[in-house]
Amino acid sequence: MIRRLLLASILITSGFFAGMVLTGRMRAADEAGARGATISQQPQSASSPAPAIVGGLPDLSSVASRAIPSVMNITSLNVVRQQNSPFMSDPLFRYFFGDDMYAPRSRVAQSLGSGVIVSADGYVLTNNHVVGSANAQVSVVMADKRELKAKIIGVDEWTDIALLKIDTRGLPVLPWGDSSKLKVAEWVLAIGNPFQLNQTVTLGIVSALGRTLGGNLATYEDFIQTDAAINPGNSGGALINARGELIGINTAIFSETGGYQGIGFAVPSNLARHVMDDLLKYDIITSFNGRTIDDASALMRMLADSKVGTAAKLQILRESRRLEVTVPVTRSRSTRGGAR
Repeated sequence: MIRRLLLASILITSGFFAGMVLTGRMRAADEAGARGATISQQPQSASSPAPAIVGGLPDLSSVASRAIPSVMNITSLNVVRQQNSPFMSDPLFRYFFGDDMYAPRSRVAQSLGSGVIVSADGYVLTNNHVVGSANAQVSVVMADKRELKAKIIGVDEWTDIALLKIDTRGLPVLPWGDSSKLKVAEWVLAIGNPFQLNQTVTLGIVSALGRTLGGNLATYEDFIQTDAAINPGNSGGALINARGELIGINTAIFSETGGYQGIGFAVPSNLARHVMDDLLKYDIITSFNGRTIDDASALMRMLADSKVGTAAKLQILRESRRLEVTVPVTRSRSTRGGAR
C-alpha cells in the first residue's frame, strides 16, 4: 500500500513539473512570436528618417548641423537719394527756384540679413528688402568665415525675393523641399544671423499656411507662418523641415516691440524656386535715362513723364552683366493721354 502511494506521489510530482516546463516553453514561444510580429509591422525607414524624440521634443541636432553651412550673412550697401523739399516734384517749383537749392542729397544705407545657398556653383537666395536695390553693393560672409563679393542676378519686389551669385564652387547646398506638402504643427527650424549672431538656429512649428497680410510685406503674399524665433537679421535665411529640406525663405515678423513675439513669416520654397528660375531668364532695369531706379513705381513715373516718340536709354542687368540699350517710347494701347 505504501509503495502504491509513493509511486502515485512520484507520478503526480513528475506531471506537475512537466506541465510547468511545457507551460514555460509555450509562454516563451508566445513572447517570441509577439516580438516578431511587432518588428514586422514597423514601417521601412525612408531616405531621411524621422528625428528621434528626446524629452518629448524631436532631436534635430544632426539636421541642423548639416544645414548650417548652407546659410550665410549678407551685407548690402545702397546709395539713397532723399528729397530736401516735398515740392521738388512740382515742375513749376523747380522752374522758379531751380534744381540746385533743393537738390536731393545722397546717403549710404546699410542692410544686414541672411542668405541660403541653393546651388553648388554659387547661387544664393535672399530677400529683396535685404539687398535693397539692383544697384546695391553686396558682400557675404560664409559659415567658414570667408568674405566674398556677390553679384545681383535679379530682384523681385512682388514676392520679396532676390537672387545673388558668388564666385566659388563646391558649396554645401540645402535640398529643396515641397512646401505644398507642409502641414500645420509640423516641426521646422529657422536658421539665420539675427543681430549678427551668425548661424543661429531656432525651433518651432508651422503655425498656419497661405497667410496674406494685405500687401504690407509684398504684392504677392502666400506666407508660411511659424513660431520659430525670427529676429532682425534673420530675413533671407532658411526655414527647413525635420528632414533638412528647404521649405521657406524667412522674410518678416509681426511685432509691436521690434523683436520676436511668436509670429514669423516665410516665402514658401515652391514660390521662391519659381521666382529664382524667372530671375535667371529676364532682364532687370537699373536706370532710365541716367536716373537710378529704386523700385518699380519709380520706373513707371519716369516712363509717364517721357514724351511719346522719343527714345530712352536703359541700363539693364542680364545674367549678372550690365548692358545699355535704347528703346522707343510709345503710347500705351490701353490709355488715351500721356501715359506710355
